[in-house]
Formats: sequence, structure tokens, C-alpha cells
Amino acid sequence: MNFAPTPRRRPSQTRTPLGLYPMELSRNLKVDSVSRLDPTEPRTIDADEPASAAVAAMREWNVGCLLVTGAGRLVGIFTERDLLTRVLAPGRSLGSPMRVYMTPDPVTVAPKDSVRTVVKRMQKGGYRHLPVVDEAGRPVGVLSARRVVHYLVEHFPALVFNLPPDPDRYPETAEGP
Repeated sequence: MNFAPTPRRRPSQTRTPLGLYPMELSRNLKVDSVSRLDPTEPRTIDADEPASAAVAAMREWNVGCLLVTGAGRLVGIFTERDLLTRVLAPGRSLGSPMRVYMTPDPVTVAPKDSVRTVVKRMQKGGYRHLPVVDEAGRPVGVLSARRVVHYLVEHFPALVFNLPPDPDRYPETAEGP
């Protein structure tokens, strides 16, 4: 009989009940760049255009936000939330220029930034959309919370699909036969 002690594994080497190594997700979030999230094409509007043009463009393109530009550079972002809270709820005119209603100098990410950076910035600011800009400040894409969720589902399906509806609550009995 061999009574040798079982070698202890570091937490990063132990699989979770879902069969996933805890460090896998953390590593991928640090290593994968914004490009892995497949940012959508930036839909832009000039800062001097009226809000009515923004509403028409959002409807036509079926998007939840527009990047507001001035001289080809990002100067703001206009979202569905801005439309509701800054224009419609207060009963303001759709004829005013975008610069009146946009969120100026939005938080952005660069194509080389990590997925982890995207998640942190979205979480910290409560954002559902982040503009992706190049070194010159020109918009090159838009990331939505939906894109982040799709990334997680694609790369870590066991983690996402096996979560209970309330992650802090577990069934009292096992499901299935």
C-alpha cells in the first residue's frame, strides 16, 4: 500500500464543477483584444446635425447609439437613453443640434485594449456601448454589452449555460432523472 500524500494542486490547476479551469477565463480576458469582440461598424453623425436626424438614423440603421463626430474625430456619443432622458422626457426640441444632447468626451477603448479593459470600463461607468477609436481619435467601431456576452458564450459555454438564473441560489435537489 502506498500512503504517500496526494500532491496539492494550486487553485489555478483545479477544475470547477463545470469543468473549467478558473484561470482560463481570467487569462483570456487579459490576452484577447477588442478585435476578438468583433466591434460593429461605427454609425456616426455630425455634432451640428439636429437630434431629429439622429433619431431617423438610429431607426434606419437599427442601432442603440450613434457616435457624434466633429472634423472626423469622436466628440460624443448619443444613445437611446440620452434620447429618452435628455430629449423626450423634458419635452425638448428635436431641432437642436446633437452637441446639446450628446454625452461629450465618452469613455473609449482602443483596438489593442484587452477584453478585460472593456468589461471593467463598462461595469465602472454603467455603459452599454463603448466607442472604439484609433490613435488619432477617429471612430473605428462600437462595442456593445451584447458583444461581450456573445464572446463569453462563444468561448466559455459551460460557464454561461450552466449558471442558475440567480447565481447565488442553487436548486435544493438535483434536476433530471
